[in-house]
Amino acid sequence: MKIRSVLVFAAIISAGSASSGAHLRTNAWPPNAAVRSRPGNAALAPKAIFSTAKPALKNVSSPYHPTNLRRHYEQAAADKTAGEKFYKLLADYKEHNALVLGYKAAAEAIRARDASMFNKMTYVQDAARTFEQAVSLDPQNPEIRFLRFSVESNLPAFLGLSKHVDEDKELLLDAALKHPKSGLDPEAFRTMRDFLVNRGHVSDEQAQRLTKVGE
Repeated sequence: MKIRSVLVFAAIISAGSASSGAHLRTNAWPPNAAVRSRPGNAALAPKAIFSTAKPALKNVSSPYHPTNLRRHYEQAAADKTAGEKFYKLLADYKEHNALVLGYKAAAEAIRARDASMFNKMTYVQDAARTFEQAVSLDPQNPEIRFLRFSVESNLPAFLGLSKHVDEDKELLLDAALKHPKSGLDPEAFRTMRDFLVNRGHVSDEQAQRLTKVGE
């Protein structure tokens, strides 16, 4: 799924537009599919957010099935109305499925984009707490870690809400380097690899290793 750059966390502490097209280098999240940070690499265009965990629900018609959550997430990232719908879908979720909670946290983060200046920090803090709960339930789930890393790596450092960036990046890098033994499907692997490499989240040596991993 292609996720456009619309969530600008700089707007948490300074007035900003909900429809901003700033890319990752200027604190936009999800990443702009049109941005490149390394010559010779294809632009990042995430086609799917991934998970090696079993589906949250077997019933595909359930609104909490991963396929449906990913669709809502993609739409919410690109549109304020869809963002509100995504948030409302998950706001009252009280169960303990780790992956669903990961998407609930993402919905709360997206909600911060569209909230009033007075409420932006509230939603970001809610997202941080929900991510913590999701990760505690399924610590090795790369999809949850990817969602949290995408958020935290773009928050202003002085907010003190980016304390998991290093550990999440390490888990993502390890999973990508172990592919295909990591259990990631090819599309998931490409999403993770391109995010890490094209966004400059890894060293040149690590980037070279990643580009040599077969799909």
